[in-house]
Amino acid sequence: MVPHPPLIVGEVGRGAEKTVQATIDAYRTVAKEIARLQPETIIISSPHSVMYADYFHISPGSKAEGSFARFNAPEVSFSERYDEELVAAICRETLTSAVHAGTKGERDASLDHGTMVPLYFVRQCYTNYKLVRIGLSGEPYSEHYRLGQCIQRAIEKTGRNTVFIASGDLSHKLSADGPYGFAAEGPEYDEKIMDVMGHAAFGRLFDFDSAFCENAAECGHRSFLIMAGVLDGTAVKTDCLSHEGTTGVGYGICMYHPLGRDAERNFLAQKLADIRNGEDIYVQLARRTVELYTHKAMTPRTENGRAHFPAADGENAELSLPEDMLSRRAGTFVSLHKDGQLRGCIGTISATENSIAEEIVRNAVCACSQDPRFAPVTAAELQFLVYSVDVLGPIEEISSAAELDVKRYGVICSKGRKRGLLLPNLEGVTNVEQQIEIACRKGGITKAEKPSLSRFEVVRHH
Repeated sequence: MVPHPPLIVGEVGRGAEKTVQATIDAYRTVAKEIARLQPETIIISSPHSVMYADYFHISPGSKAEGSFARFNAPEVSFSERYDEELVAAICRETLTSAVHAGTKGERDASLDHGTMVPLYFVRQCYTNYKLVRIGLSGEPYSEHYRLGQCIQRAIEKTGRNTVFIASGDLSHKLSADGPYGFAAEGPEYDEKIMDVMGHAAFGRLFDFDSAFCENAAECGHRSFLIMAGVLDGTAVKTDCLSHEGTTGVGYGICMYHPLGRDAERNFLAQKLADIRNGEDIYVQLARRTVELYTHKAMTPRTENGRAHFPAADGENAELSLPEDMLSRRAGTFVSLHKDGQLRGCIGTISATENSIAEEIVRNAVCACSQDPRFAPVTAAELQFLVYSVDVLGPIEEISSAAELDVKRYGVICSKGRKRGLLLPNLEGVTNVEQQIEIACRKGGITKAEKPSLSRFEVVRHH
């Protein structure tokens, strides 16, 4: 794990690099260790390589060149050979695992500074290697980890002696006099990420909220997740070498030496298992409905106190349902999230089916396949989805916004045939005015229309 500020390249910094001397010293330690290991291939994940929203770009071809010309040091140049065999092996693994990655879509073949800064130090000690360069993507955290798992399998199948370098700075918002200013999340991110990486507690990388990371203006989080995937199921010896933030940007360096297999360090599998183990019966019904519909285009039927799942794979063919789900009618909302981001949400304000169970089944199917904001859920996504089910209470008309509470009540804004609804206690909705504004926007209602207001409570199941 290394940063990539061009400042620490002597020919670029021209003396200014001394402000982060601890980072430079740690980099030299890393370079010496790489020289001792004598890898055949160095893989670098770089935030400044080609990046797409839904695709991991792996640099194609046999070689690439680059220099620090844009940083006024054209004399520092690189000509690197790519490991085409290992690239092909990684692409085969990603295809098999339905990870969206490959060598297509290269917009700029030249080496980026997120790649060249690490190589600047490596090449001072060692040059007999080939390179694989991989970009990040806008895909969720889990996909970055899964890409790392694909890389691990490709390394094992090709037998390559390999070093993986996760290139990435930490927060860019550590101080008001820094180049990017200050945000409270900046120092907090650096403290948390160095604790995680310093202890190789890679499972906690999934717990960083995306909005928090964005406010901290971090650079390398997804790069670190790829490396964590490369080390999936592997015990490691950790050396935390340095952490500095004197320039207003966080720079951290850690080394990890594999010590052998360790089944307790399958972090993505553990995260998914923890989610499933905590589901109540309402959420189990929603999840299994989505899985059945996605795989088989079928839905369960509810009778005799049970939900029956035809062609069930891997789980019991029936779920025993409580009396409340079978005898009571109510509106429900089913929400799907993937890595903290909404993946689908559809619901009914009042009951349209004969029971809460049937209402959940109906809305689960709609949430995964008919939410107009999203493409239908695919089978490859199912294991990463997190579900919630809201069961709505009675709807009450109210005379003013003073009778609302964003944590306790959902709101319905109505004007004529137009109606917009927002559930209570949603992340990012902090006040009643914001709640009403969003609900009106969803219903196509303007403030000038002075909509009527209703409120309702929900029981939320996770």
